[in-house]
Amino acid sequence: MTSSPNAGPVVSFKEVRKVYNDDGLEVTAIKSVTFDIPSRRFAMIVGPSGSGKTTLLNLIGCIDAPTAGQLEVCGQNVGLLRDNAMTDFRSRNIAFVFQSFNLLPVLTAYENVEYPLLLLGIPAPERRKQTMAMLESVGLVDQRDHRPNQLSGGQKQRVAIARALVKKPALILADEPTANLDSRTGAEIIALMHKVQEEHSASFIFSTHDPQLMSHADEIFVIRDGELAEHRAGRPN
Repeated sequence: MTSSPNAGPVVSFKEVRKVYNDDGLEVTAIKSVTFDIPSRRFAMIVGPSGSGKTTLLNLIGCIDAPTAGQLEVCGQNVGLLRDNAMTDFRSRNIAFVFQSFNLLPVLTAYENVEYPLLLLGIPAPERRKQTMAMLESVGLVDQRDHRPNQLSGGQKQRVAIARALVKKPALILADEPTANLDSRTGAEIIALMHKVQEEHSASFIFSTHDPQLMSHADEIFVIRDGELAEHRAGRPN
């Protein structure tokens, strides 16, 4: 599902700047960027190491706060939220998929996917319904009782995607989600993310170096030295 012309952006940067203090030395990671990321797209943030793309992802994910400027995520000016409100907003609206999977090793696939619903206080019958539906969606019902060390890399990433989507977030942030996978498994994971994007009308924003993943982009934002160097359309809709 792609964004309609009238759909608002899922993320909007307006003169956003991010400065870190490193033992008294100010380091500017992001230099007053202004751009919008459309909703319900596969959007890619790309650039060399140290360009600022990870900082942008942390800002979008409400892990970091801008030093200056205005940042709206899912229609919310996140700069107006205090710590507790920010945590609640992030838990309800944003999910993360990482290259290292970040699964809890002592939990089964089922329990890993169920965990975000536990944190949100969803009643047990609804948790089971949603968890099983997501495991079915990613093709892992038969592996539901397996722990991460009993799963392949591709299966672990499927569990991570199911865990990210089970709470039905508006926005999924994926940091190099295919980096630890071979090309065939990476292609399967990309196809799966397209499938769940269509099913759940979600927005995906990726930080990646993977040409295979970038070839599926709807939007590409190139970051260099903390600035937006280029914005171009990806594959035809």
